[in-house]
Amino acid sequence: MITTTTLDNGVRIVTQHIGYMHTVTTGIWVANGTRHESPEDNGVAHFIEHMLFKGTKRRSAHQISREIDSMGGILNAFTGHEYVCYYAKVLAKFLPRAADLLADIFLNSTFPQDEIERERKVVLQEIKMRDDSPEEFIHDRFHQNFWQGQRLGMPVLGSEETVTNLSRNAILNHKDSRYRPHDIIIAAAGNVQHDEMVAILAPLFSGLSSQWQPETNDIFPAAVKELHLIEREMEQTLVCLGTRSLRYDHPDRYALFLLTTILGGGMSSRLFQEVREKKGLAYSVHSYIISHADSGALVVYAGTEKKHCCEVIDIAQHEMSRLVAEEVPQDELDAAREQLKGKTLMSLESSDSLMTRLAKNEIYLQKQQSIEDVLAHYDAVSSKDLLRVSQELIKSEFLHLEVMGQVADLGLTAEMLTV
Repeated sequence: MITTTTLDNGVRIVTQHIGYMHTVTTGIWVANGTRHESPEDNGVAHFIEHMLFKGTKRRSAHQISREIDSMGGILNAFTGHEYVCYYAKVLAKFLPRAADLLADIFLNSTFPQDEIERERKVVLQEIKMRDDSPEEFIHDRFHQNFWQGQRLGMPVLGSEETVTNLSRNAILNHKDSRYRPHDIIIAAAGNVQHDEMVAILAPLFSGLSSQWQPETNDIFPAAVKELHLIEREMEQTLVCLGTRSLRYDHPDRYALFLLTTILGGGMSSRLFQEVREKKGLAYSVHSYIISHADSGALVVYAGTEKKHCCEVIDIAQHEMSRLVAEEVPQDELDAAREQLKGKTLMSLESSDSLMTRLAKNEIYLQKQQSIEDVLAHYDAVSSKDLLRVSQELIKSEFLHLEVMGQVADLGLTAEMLTV
């Protein structure tokens, strides 16, 4: 059962009780991420995420680590373009201790200057590690260039320049203004009692306030074909080919999920079968969706040899064209439908996934949606729906291509992008 309590200041506490689980995962989410930063402070949301583990008025950084270890639990965090999450997963009997620990780091972190300088070095190393990982780098670069010129396109980690120049005042000002009660969701799933969570957390969070108001969302730039070549000495050539997609809460999102599954969502998908199984051109090939509050992208990724790069791009464009030109056969649609429904139901086995689902429903849908409702929406999608959504999204003028590797003499041009 899902239960929600909204405090007077707007903080939401939402729980899902699963009595047979041994664990509880609790997350404190803030619907505020990289797109809410200034270009000068790019990376500050992610930097704050790191700093919240570096000591509070009650606990040192070592005491925080020792306490979660003493529970046999997991304490971690992550930052996205539109949210940040701090979470703990523990055995149900340790929930009061874990909730107190999470609340303490969220509300009472002290941001010592010496810890800021130490963590600055860590984040700069994280940026270098991302840049040294070809797969991470090209996905990150695709996102930056697809939303170029907008805050939504700024990298989550920031740049070496912005992270180097972040001051303690900028960090504290961002947290104090942007961690606004109406944007805070505390989600817990597993063997958790809602009243217990409210009793623990309501007194701690009810005093929060902020006068900051969100800025107007970015405007999606005019449609234009884009090609970016990234020269790097590599054995493989990596490809990200994308088109515009739907915002997170769009009514057609279920058809989009099915389209992506059919295109490149598994071993039986069209791309996997054509690129890997029939022609052996790549080990890794798949498609995925990026969804934000107001926009999105549908992306095909592949890693192949340089000599096969153009052929793989042609196959990807051909398979995208097929989705626009002809209805998906009923048996293929039904197989993709069962695949997605199965994955949805299997995600219920994990308190981590359940917690994340609760929070994202609050952030993007402003309500909780039952699993039965999700499954019913998948069942309602027809082949005609897939064709209509494909024709709306997969257009030559929306295509965006990133290619990384020894690319100088590939002969690729933006004019070659067509579906």
